[in-house]
Amino acid sequence: MPTNSISNPKYKDSVFRMLFNNKKELLSLYNAINGSHHDNPDDITINTIGDSTFLKVKNDVSFIFNYELNVFEHQSTPCPNMPLRDLFYVAKLLKKITQEDDLYSSKPVKIPTPKFYVFYNGTEPLPDEKIYRLSEQFEKQTDTPDIELTVTVLNINEGNNLKLMEACDTLKSYSIFVALVRKYIKEIPKDTDDKEEEIKAAINHAIQDCIDQNILKAFFEKHRGEVRDMTYWDYNEELHNKTIATEATEKAALEMIRFDQEEGISKEKTRLRIKRFGLSDGTIDELFAQVDAENATLVP
Repeated sequence: MPTNSISNPKYKDSVFRMLFNNKKELLSLYNAINGSHHDNPDDITINTIGDSTFLKVKNDVSFIFNYELNVFEHQSTPCPNMPLRDLFYVAKLLKKITQEDDLYSSKPVKIPTPKFYVFYNGTEPLPDEKIYRLSEQFEKQTDTPDIELTVTVLNINEGNNLKLMEACDTLKSYSIFVALVRKYIKEIPKDTDDKEEEIKAAINHAIQDCIDQNILKAFFEKHRGEVRDMTYWDYNEELHNKTIATEATEKAALEMIRFDQEEGISKEKTRLRIKRFGLSDGTIDELFAQVDAENATLVP
């Protein structure tokens, strides 16, 4: 059972944010998503709120263009809480945008139309496009929610959303780079003595492949060191998130074993129920052994 979390230092940027935190690349991505052909990057106003967080919510990039407030986020793990996170974030953005407006005026204050996108490249399978809605998080469901926020999740793993990728070369190139990183990390021997250095070497290998194949060549030549370190921490963050999810699953399974044993339910039935959590037989055996040990200490 995993017991150690992987530390994730505070860092200001990600590779995704570095690539798309400029007007030219943002316009290309905007056009790809919307099937449009705008050609003046200077019409874009980037208004990402620094590198800080708001209620522990960070954002990769937000910008105003074509009377729309676009909020882009990159994720390596599925997160159905994105509508709530984006609600917090957009509230702060709109407060900043309207700070000089009179919200008590009899005339409505106009605001840019918010649009929310998540660019997903994790290892858990997702369709090309998935929609998260804020109303799905309501404890009491209603057909007519008084407030709604919709987030569109776009799978940008290699082989997904081919039309989108062809329309935005930088996004496609980023997807290829991530696939190469995963390929070379997967090839690292499990019994390696220095996993950290092996991971960094794998990332360097992927960067060199991209340079050799003229994939974001100028970017990687300029930012090789930064990209290597950022990708290393991105990779560790993905593993860390998976570790947290696994630990939460194991905790739930442990509670189920304790409850079932108190109720006199057989271990065979409990095991079948826990198998649905996706835990391995070895992990389930360890959980049963832990409860057995707990029970043994209670026997006078």
